[in-house]
Amino acid sequence: MTQSFEFGGQQFEIAGEAALYWRAQDALLVSDLHLEKASAFALYGQMLPPYDSVSTLQDIAALCSKYSPVKIISLGDNFHDDDGEQRLAKSAAALLVDLTRDTEWIWITGNHDRTVSGKWGGKAFDELTLSGITLRHEALGGDPNPEISGHFHPKFRQVLRGRMVKRRCFVKTPRKMIMPAFGALTGGLDVQDVAIIKACDLADGEGVEALVPMQSGYARFALNKTGTLAK
Repeated sequence: MTQSFEFGGQQFEIAGEAALYWRAQDALLVSDLHLEKASAFALYGQMLPPYDSVSTLQDIAALCSKYSPVKIISLGDNFHDDDGEQRLAKSAAALLVDLTRDTEWIWITGNHDRTVSGKWGGKAFDELTLSGITLRHEALGGDPNPEISGHFHPKFRQVLRGRMVKRRCFVKTPRKMIMPAFGALTGGLDVQDVAIIKACDLADGEGVEALVPMQSGYARFALNKTGTLAK
């Protein structure tokens, strides 16, 4: 199986379970880190292990060791809430400072963190277009240009060869690419959910498929416009 595919006239490689490496831009793309989700829940009395931010940033650092990207582009909901950037634990902040020092880090704002400022490094944008591909947090209907987004946390769930397979996945059409959530404590929306299919904004003749990372490469599963797996 291969890890590379073409989208918007560019070559991408699935990096790990939930990231993309964009060759022409020498960029690592991630989405929905939801840093400081555990501390946000703790504010309301729901205690979770407070290591999500460190774990997420360590996973990004591991991919940086493999790909040595010039850029890291994070597609929104970088922090779980608007105060998460200020709340970031010292150990996680130190990791983030190292990453933003070694790369050109770009924050795309999301619905959870409209006010991300780059306190620990990096620059923030509402959206960005590179090589004709628009990078934003949530898919925009009616946009004819190629677009990569996040927001929906797509997840593949299906019984294959007698066992339930649950994996983060990418959703791909000729014009849209929806990335899975990268964060350690993020959940997922079933790839067959109507909300994801609606976000794909399919035009006549366009198809949609799930790209599911495997141990070696990825598997493709065609989806119907109703959101069900194609037979």
